[in-house]
Amino acid sequence: MAGVNPLLAGLAGRCPNCGEGQLFRGFLTVADRCDACGYDLGRADSGDGPAVFVILIGGFIVAFAALFTEIAYRPPIWVHLVVFLPLTVVVCGGLLRPMKGILLAAQFANRAAEARHDD
Repeated sequence: MAGVNPLLAGLAGRCPNCGEGQLFRGFLTVADRCDACGYDLGRADSGDGPAVFVILIGGFIVAFAALFTEIAYRPPIWVHLVVFLPLTVVVCGGLLRPMKGILLAAQFANRAAEARHDD
C-alpha cells in the first residue's frame, strides 16, 4: 500500500498501514486488527503521550483565551467558570483521539517495536 501517509491516516483515525481501515473501535480503544488489510493494531501502545500533548496544547489555548478575556473585558469570576471549564473539556476531548491516532501512526512510521513486528 504505497503512498499512504501514516501520520495523516492516524490523524483521521484510519489504519497507518493501508489508510482505509478503522484505527479505533471505540472512542479511544484501539482495534485489534485493521478490517481492511488485517494489520495487527493491538500491539501498538501510545502510553501517556497523547494526554501530555492534549494538556499542553489544550491548556495553552484555553489559558490564553481566559487571560485575553480577563484583560480585555474583566468579567466576573463566574463567567470564567461557566465559559472556560466547559471549553477545557471540549477542547481536550476533541484533541485526545487525533493525538492518540498521530502517536500510534508515528510508532508505525518509525518502526517502533510495539507497533510493528514484521522482522
